[in-house]
Amino acid sequence: MKGEKVKAQEKAKQKDETQIAELVGDLQRTRADFENFRKQVDLQKENEKKAAKLATVYKLLPLLDDIDRAIASYDELKPLEKSLDKTLKDLELVKIVSDEGIEFNPDLHDAVMVEGDGEKEVVAETLRSGYVYGGEILRPAMVKVKKF
Repeated sequence: MKGEKVKAQEKAKQKDETQIAELVGDLQRTRADFENFRKQVDLQKENEKKAAKLATVYKLLPLLDDIDRAIASYDELKPLEKSLDKTLKDLELVKIVSDEGIEFNPDLHDAVMVEGDGEKEVVAETLRSGYVYGGEILRPAMVKVKKF
């Protein structure tokens, strides 16, 4: 009788240990699922934040074009250019270099007019500034190209 009682207790103990192991496994899976969910929500929030910033920057581009035209038209506004460039840099928005005479780069420049014949292509005139935002090209510079 005592032997049966010991066997029953051992069997109950094994059953309890099995249940504990299953519950611990369930808890670990639930914890991992929650961590994955939290990371996914954080990533989604970050992506939504980036999308909102990008939408705002896109809305600023026409205003920046107007400011560029004003600076080009009125010499009194030239000091504003450095301040504007610094502010844009702080916002991770950088104007693409498209000065006259630099080599044409189809990744950074959008050629809308081409003059001359030849192999070498250089920027002849900037028609609209291009911008890089956060390391990615937001809008290429619209330029006139000269070939020689």
